[in-house]
Amino acid sequence: MAHEISPYDCTALSLTPGWLRSEIMLEKFSVTEGNWKEATEQEPHFIISETPRYIGRAVASLAQDPNVARWNGQSLSSGQLAPIYKFTDLDGSSPDAWRYIMEVMEAGKPANSSGYR
Repeated sequence: MAHEISPYDCTALSLTPGWLRSEIMLEKFSVTEGNWKEATEQEPHFIISETPRYIGRAVASLAQDPNVARWNGQSLSSGQLAPIYKFTDLDGSSPDAWRYIMEVMEAGKPANSSGYR
């Protein structure tokens, strides 16, 4: 699609959140946004989760970027874009769930968000 629409001054990209702390996930762990960290007792890696607002801030940043075409044809994540556009999640952190998944979870390391939030 990126190639097909490039003559029309359009940009096509994909954007994914990290481990989304959505209402359904909060419900699954029987927690709220106010006490979500208690869910890490059941799933320690939930410590890297992010609110829906974080991906929303990524979308808003992309929409305001006059050079958004630089991302044409790429697959991006909220955590990848946060340091570039300087946005944070509601708690002021910048979780990078996909890097965390690769470097911590897939490596079999214990849950530790240090350096990933």
